[in-house]
Amino acid sequence: MNIIEKSSNGISQVSADAKLMSNRKVFIEGEINAESACEFVKKIMILNMQDSSRSIDLLINTPGGCINSGMVYYDVIQASKAPIRTFCIGRAYSMGAVLLACSNRRYILPHGEVMIHEPLLGNCVGGNSSSIKSIAESLLETKRKMNQILAKHTGQTEEAVEKATGYDHYFDAEESLKFGLIDEIVDFGKLLEEC
Repeated sequence: MNIIEKSSNGISQVSADAKLMSNRKVFIEGEINAESACEFVKKIMILNMQDSSRSIDLLINTPGGCINSGMVYYDVIQASKAPIRTFCIGRAYSMGAVLLACSNRRYILPHGEVMIHEPLLGNCVGGNSSSIKSIAESLLETKRKMNQILAKHTGQTEEAVEKATGYDHYFDAEESLKFGLIDEIVDFGKLLEEC
């Protein structure tokens, strides 16, 4: 989608993403994967180079995706010199919930939804028993690490997170606030600040 902008140099077309990024708004949408993680790193690097004192807004609407790719997002959010605010604008499922919960300020629109669960095995498991044992151990270690991250950012105990992630646990906006996944329920106007 392109928009038309008027300036002293005339009229030009600009992509909606470029216009939003110039206002420090970055979307996390669709599946979280290696390609989207690299694009995210580039955008956050550029915004930090432009002005590391101004906040960056991440607008999240994702079903989640690959944990390894999601941890790239997580590491960038945690290390960004520019403060990062996250907004659940639809759904923040699985890895999207972790990203929502890990920023400096966390918001959700009134009808947003968050879902947390245990890590899932993405591909068919095959191989000999030693390989399967290694995969199972790795999956359990990933589960432990993800539960620790959620506990750190929500203020919940690891035991409470373990119980909540034992199945696909859906939270509406109020439940997300109560569990500590977000700080505030806001309307669309909050997204328009500093535009």
